[in-house]
Amino acid sequence: MEYSQTGLQLTEQFEGCKLTSYQDSGGVWTIGYGHTRGVHAAMTCTQEQAEQWLKEDIALAVQHVNLCLTHEVPQGLFDALVDFAFNCGPGNLDASRLLKLVNAGAYKTALEELPKWDHCAGKVLDGLLRRRLAEKAEAEASLA
Repeated sequence: MEYSQTGLQLTEQFEGCKLTSYQDSGGVWTIGYGHTRGVHAAMTCTQEQAEQWLKEDIALAVQHVNLCLTHEVPQGLFDALVDFAFNCGPGNLDASRLLKLVNAGAYKTALEELPKWDHCAGKVLDGLLRRRLAEKAEAEASLA
């Protein structure tokens, strides 16, 4: 499956784009649309570079989600899983009850797992909860 334009807009909305590196809530150096590989303090990039990194990072998340799924899922659910993997990391998706339930076909129960992923560095973050709820809404719309 491929990431939809709607999914990409969700990622862009919640990531925002910053052309100067910053430390995210977990202390990870980040730039552009949530890009973290090779990022360091005082790093800058162009809008074009930020968009290229986003394309590359999303491609990795898409590839990972496709490898993890045991069957095709509705587009909105796929998009939610890609955004989740992009934001939380593929290892967290792999270990999650969310993925196990999706692969068991228990989509509605799986979606109840998303809001639980609202912590960073042991703290609840309103922005993460909003993002998880947006992912959940995207997935639910495709199940209707």
